[in-house]
Amino acid sequence: METFDLRNGRKLVVEHSDFAESPREWDNLGTMVCFHRRYDLGDKHNYNHNDYDSWEEMERAIIKNENVAVILPLYLYDHSGITMNTTGFSCGWDSGQVGFIFISKQKALQEYGGKKVGKKLKERLVTYLTDEVETYDQYISGDVYQFEILDENGEFEDSCGGFYGSDITKNGILDYVSSEDRELVLEQI
Repeated sequence: METFDLRNGRKLVVEHSDFAESPREWDNLGTMVCFHRRYDLGDKHNYNHNDYDSWEEMERAIIKNENVAVILPLYLYDHSGITMNTTGFSCGWDSGQVGFIFISKQKALQEYGGKKVGKKLKERLVTYLTDEVETYDQYISGDVYQFEILDENGEFEDSCGGFYGSDITKNGILDYVSSEDRELVLEQI
């Protein structure tokens, strides 16, 4: 929990959110196909990991079945909590691949327009999918926050939750305070 002084004796209290919504419930461009024996990860799908002899075989099937524009591997590190990325982790004992995130050509073209998925669009899609995974990682690792604003008497004034990432200069919390209060908070960071 962090507390920041605001104007007129008010306080901004930032703390972890216990009631975060999974970003996989949002309107995502990417589809996450994940498999793990202890965790329910990613999106609902009809793929069965027992139908494939390797990740490469499953990747080829997804590319063919879904007419994929971009597909990235998903890796999970599981040690005193979990974290996910698209690049892998250095610890082979507590980490490994758990699936893929992809976007179909049809969905990419519907979202961004055009007639084909070219190099520039693929680069943009990789960035977008990587950002989706980063937000999902914030969710599964508990990096989601809420705030309360307390008046000069310590009484509740306002609150909001669902801010992904601990950096309040980037996660949107400071959008809920006045520009004068924002400046005060930035001086205290």
